Amino acid sequence: MRQKLYLECYTGISGDMTVAALLDLGADEAKLREALDSLGLEGYSVEISRVRKSGLDVCDFAVKLDDIHENHDHDMAYLHGQSDSHLHTHTHEHGDGHSHEHPHNHDHEHEHIHDHSHEHEHSHEHDHHHGHTHSHRGLPEIIEILQRSAMTPRAKATALRIFDILAEAEAKAHGVPREQVHFHEVGAVDSIVDIAAAAVCLDDLGVEDVIVPVLYEGCGSIRCQHGVIPVPVPATLNIVSEHHLPLHQTGTEGEFVTPTGAAIAAAIRTEDRFPETYYIEKIGLGGGKRSYERPSILRAMLITADEAGDSCPEADDSQAGNGSSENADTIVKLECNVDDCSGEALGYTMERLFQAGARDVHYTPVFMKKNRPGYMITVICTPNRREIMEDILFAETTTIGIRRQTMERTVLARHNQTVETSLGKVDVKVTEYKGQTKYTPEYESAARIAGAAQRPYADVYEQILLEIRTGR
Repeated sequence: MRQKLYLECYTGISGDMTVAALLDLGADEAKLREALDSLGLEGYSVEISRVRKSGLDVCDFAVKLDDIHENHDHDMAYLHGQSDSHLHTHTHEHGDGHSHEHPHNHDHEHEHIHDHSHEHEHSHEHDHHHGHTHSHRGLPEIIEILQRSAMTPRAKATALRIFDILAEAEAKAHGVPREQVHFHEVGAVDSIVDIAAAAVCLDDLGVEDVIVPVLYEGCGSIRCQHGVIPVPVPATLNIVSEHHLPLHQTGTEGEFVTPTGAAIAAAIRTEDRFPETYYIEKIGLGGGKRSYERPSILRAMLITADEAGDSCPEADDSQAGNGSSENADTIVKLECNVDDCSGEALGYTMERLFQAGARDVHYTPVFMKKNRPGYMITVICTPNRREIMEDILFAETTTIGIRRQTMERTVLARHNQTVETSLGKVDVKVTEYKGQTKYTPEYESAARIAGAAQRPYADVYEQILLEIRTGR
C-alpha cells in the first residue's frame, strides 16, 4: 500500500518544526548534512537533538548562526510590543531532564514579520544597535545557491517551489514584481537551510502524497520595522489564499503559521482529506522554539490506506487492487500545441512547471497546420495543481488553449534507501510488484561514483546493480 504523509498543524507549522518532524519520521541525518554542506553557505552549524515540550519527547532542529551572520530575529518581547526591559527567557527542556534557558530565542527560523523584501527587517535599532548588516538575497541568488548544490533534482524542485511561493506572496504584499523581491529573513542563512533541509528530508522519505487538512493560526498582532500588523501576516495570508489552504484562527495570541511553514504546506500538499480508514506506520514530532499557550509541536505521520475499508460500497471488488504492491490514484493530464515558442522559452517553462509541483513534463515534436513543426506540451499533475499548471502554460508559452483529462493510474509501492557497496554508499529506489522487487540506482549517486573513480557510468551502474542483487 502506498504511504502518505500527514501533517497535523494544530499548533502551526514553521520550517524548523517541519524538518524536525521529518527527521523524527526517519529521514537520514547523514544525507541531510551532506546536502546542506553542498550549499556552500558559511556562518552556521546545525544541531539535531531531543527536547521536551509539554512533557513530550520531540526532535529539535536548530540552525546556530555565528556572530557575523546572526540576524537576531528571535526577540519575542520586541515583536509583541514589549520594551527591552521586559525581555524574557523560555525554558528548553532537554531529554536529560535538565532545563536550559535561552534568552528570546523562540524560533530559529523566525520569519516573524517577514518582509522578505524590506518591510520586516526590524532594523534592530530598538535599543540594540547590532554592529552588522543583514544579508539580503533576491530570488535569482537563492536559485543559484540551490541549483549548484548536490541536492537531488526532486529535492531542488521542492525547495525552489517553496521559494517561488514565498516570492509571489511577498511581491503581492508589497506591489512589486517577484523579480524585485529581496528576501530578508527567508533569504538569511538559517531560513535557506530550513527550506533546503525540509526538501531533502521529504525527498529522502520518498513520499509523494501529502495530507494537510487545516492550518491552525493564532491571533493578535506583531511588530515590524514600520509598525504593528495583525496575525496572520500578509505573506501568510497571500499564500493560504492563493493556494486554497484551509485556515483556522484560534483565540491564542501569537503567530503559529510562518510564511515558510505556509509555503512548505502549499508546495507539498496533494490532499486535504484522510482515507476513510488507514494504518499509522510511524509518528514524528518536531518541536518549535516559541513559548505560547499552545506547545509548538508539529506532528507528522506516515500512513497507509486500508484499500478495502476505503472502497465505496458500489465499487467493483475486482478493482480494489491485488495486494500491497500497488495503489491507484488520480492525476490530470494537460496538453497544448505550440509552433512559435523558442527553445529557451520552452526550457524555462519546463523548469517552472517542475518547480510548481508537476509530476512529469515532456515535449513531443509534431507537425501542425500548414505543415509547421511544433511541440505538444504534456504535463502530468495532481488535480489540486491543475490551475497552477495552466497559469504557467498561459503565462510562459504562446498557447491559447489547453486540453485536460482526468485519469486514474496504477502506481507501484516504492521507497528510497541507501545501500553500501564496494564503490561507496548509493541511493536506490526500490519498487515492488506481485512479490517482485526491483532496484534502481539513483542517477546522481552512480554519476558521482563514476566521476570519482573515473570509470564509465554504465560500468558503475551495472556493478552497483550486481552487488545489490547478489548481496555482495
